[in-house]
Amino acid sequence: MIVKDIEQSVLIDKPIEKVWEHVSTAEGIGSWFMPSDFELEVGHEFHIQSPFGPSPCKVLEVDQPHLIKFLWDTDGWVVSFILKEVGEQTEFTVIHGGWKASDEVVPKAGEDAAVIRERMNGGWAGIVGKLKKVVED
Repeated sequence: MIVKDIEQSVLIDKPIEKVWEHVSTAEGIGSWFMPSDFELEVGHEFHIQSPFGPSPCKVLEVDQPHLIKFLWDTDGWVVSFILKEVGEQTEFTVIHGGWKASDEVVPKAGEDAAVIRERMNGGWAGIVGKLKKVVED
């Protein structure tokens, strides 16, 4: 059984341009997610400094100010940052997909994909909450 994508959303009380500033630069991403050498350019290869060490990434798609999609690490994960205007606010959604079978081991973590997915789901919930706090402060 393939593990279901993680999807976490938050409504941020700021306009989309302000949220975009925090999700489209290395400095912005580092303030709420993890340090990286991200650049807003399709094809750019970068690293996210995860708790398991540097994770290689590659920007797949950019639709300013609505979407950033990138490959994360070596297991086929795809992460999307989606921004949507909701009046004067912005809905931010992260989708973490590309999961394999629930009993397949994620090499860096050494645990089944289903276990890692559940742990990361909770992590993403906290991370989008931190983005909201960073942008609104």
